[in-house]
Amino acid sequence: MKRGSLVAELLRSYLCDQWVTPTGDGFDLLDASTSQPVARWSTEPVDVAAAYSYARTVGGPALRRLTFTERAAILKQLAGYLNDRREADYYPLSYATGATLFDSKFDVDGGIGVLFAYSSRGRRELPDSTVYIDGPVDQLSKDGSFAAQHIYTSRRGLALFINAFNFPVWGMLEKFAPAFLAGVPVVVKPAEQTSYLTEKVFADMVESGLLPPGAISLVCAAPDGLLEHLTGQDVVSFTGSAATARQLRQHPVVNRESVKFTAEADSLNCAILGPDAVTGQPEFDLFIRELSREITVKAGQKCTAIRRAFVPSGQLDAVIETLTARLSKVVVGDPRTPGTTMGALATLEQRDELAANLRKLEAGADVVIGGLGSAAAQALPENGAFVAPTVLRARSATAEAVHTVEPFGPVATLIGYQDADEVIELAALGEGSLVGSVYSYDPDFVRDVVLGAAAHHGRILVVDRDDARSSTGHGSPLPLLVHGGPGRAGGGEELGGVRGVLHFMQRTAVQGSPRALAAVTGRWTPGAPTITEDEHPFRKHLEDLAIGQVLFTDSHTVTAEDIEQFVALTGDSFYAHTDPEAAAANPLFGGIVAHGYYVISRVAGLFVDPAPGPVLANYGLDNLRFITPVKVGDSIRAQLTCKEKKARQTEAYGEVRWDLIVRNQDDELVATYDVLTLVAKRDS
Repeated sequence: MKRGSLVAELLRSYLCDQWVTPTGDGFDLLDASTSQPVARWSTEPVDVAAAYSYARTVGGPALRRLTFTERAAILKQLAGYLNDRREADYYPLSYATGATLFDSKFDVDGGIGVLFAYSSRGRRELPDSTVYIDGPVDQLSKDGSFAAQHIYTSRRGLALFINAFNFPVWGMLEKFAPAFLAGVPVVVKPAEQTSYLTEKVFADMVESGLLPPGAISLVCAAPDGLLEHLTGQDVVSFTGSAATARQLRQHPVVNRESVKFTAEADSLNCAILGPDAVTGQPEFDLFIRELSREITVKAGQKCTAIRRAFVPSGQLDAVIETLTARLSKVVVGDPRTPGTTMGALATLEQRDELAANLRKLEAGADVVIGGLGSAAAQALPENGAFVAPTVLRARSATAEAVHTVEPFGPVATLIGYQDADEVIELAALGEGSLVGSVYSYDPDFVRDVVLGAAAHHGRILVVDRDDARSSTGHGSPLPLLVHGGPGRAGGGEELGGVRGVLHFMQRTAVQGSPRALAAVTGRWTPGAPTITEDEHPFRKHLEDLAIGQVLFTDSHTVTAEDIEQFVALTGDSFYAHTDPEAAAANPLFGGIVAHGYYVISRVAGLFVDPAPGPVLANYGLDNLRFITPVKVGDSIRAQLTCKEKKARQTEAYGEVRWDLIVRNQDDELVATYDVLTLVAKRDS
């Protein structure tokens, strides 16, 4: 059955690696602009229990056999596969949701971009392993025989995504990417209104052949059993209303099983115009531009859209005048029609709900632009879910409605304020938001507002003349930053780079001997057994290097001439290296000492194999600490141990982390650090 054509067919579910086409009743899903049927949603339930069992017993093991590096490589391939199908398959179908081409790119391209971003993060920041090591080893005994290490491992359950209608592609892929990278199978339950687009993209994910068996499931049917069959190993990520989030969070199974539950819910996000950003200043223009964009992109149907715009009271009239001129250029209509700059809401029901919320808002605010009864609204076609861009002005800064009612559409309310303290208090009346933005070039105002409002926001964007050209905008969640917010916004976090991956994993504190910890983590731990061989470890290719292989170097006695030559070569004539009297008075040294950088440079000469070989380059040091000063006459020697390896899937080399310990003639620690090298693969 071909997807992408606007044919009113019952949507399929994908369970147990099979497409399931319902045969019973359903209801039409309508084109947002024309009200013509696009597809049908089944009211019959599917066998969720069997799907969950399959995901846990087939999908979970298949994913856990792959390393982070291998999962990341699959994400990159999948992103490329979907990217090739955007224009032909996804954009045309996205028009039916009411989205313009720009909106579609925000949704479709944004979702695919998350796949690319997490692939990159996985390859660069996660180990070539199935275990993520969290922090350093904690020593639990004086002799080093008992220690602890925190680790993350894949949960043995599934990730259930209950998504909203406004981002049918991004909403699925931004959750899928970190869960897949974490090694957890996913079950997607899209919102009915725009599920035909989700189903199309999902079908291509299946058809790509890139994903392991059981890795993904799709429920396009009645939601019966979605929560009843969950376990304590499962994770639920919900996007939708705060009221629905409360119901799901309080479900008996979610409570009894302590199911990990994250919600992204209602959010009365704010934008704050600084007192310095008066008419004619760049920050004023940036505020107008961003507010206009947030009102009209996706017809205001974004969880991150600006709902409350705080403006210095003396600037309200200027803002209204400038905003009126800008919004008058917006062309509302069918997104397929050339010249349209704002499409429809997703459904007629959504239009009716917005109208009801607008009437509630008018209890505390006056419409100053657009509105239900405006000439612009009267001119809109009745058969589509069209709404004119609307701006209100609060009659009182503390009017309850403007801080409690979320109009999910092209609507924002202007609210006047007097100073930083007041605007911080007003922003907090939203009771928790996904994002707030500040438009000011006054660093004192910015500091006060950001620190004062941070506790109520998941993200705060500061826009000024310096970052305007590169700023991604108020309403653009980024894969490397957390997406979520406290209180009313749901209290959860998504994305956030590696944080998003770890959300789907279990953190465990492992206690044991260094030998045991090394076996568990796959990383050599100080005190664990080492392997001594005659062959220099730098003569070995990546595959042949054993974790724990060690090299003990010869020693070098430091002379006054060594220090003098290092001073001459580097220009580092700090008194501790050149002035005997001043160095003796220093409580840390008590006399002339060698440069720390001399020590690590000279030690490199003790362990580096100079001839060409598998070691291609040294690309850095981590965790460098100088512990005991080295004086003239001291001897230094090193212990170099292969600590960790990571293959680069697309390169002819991999990364090796070496543990390096420098000691003096009295066996005292002089320095510790990790040496990072690139090492060639044998068969490349």
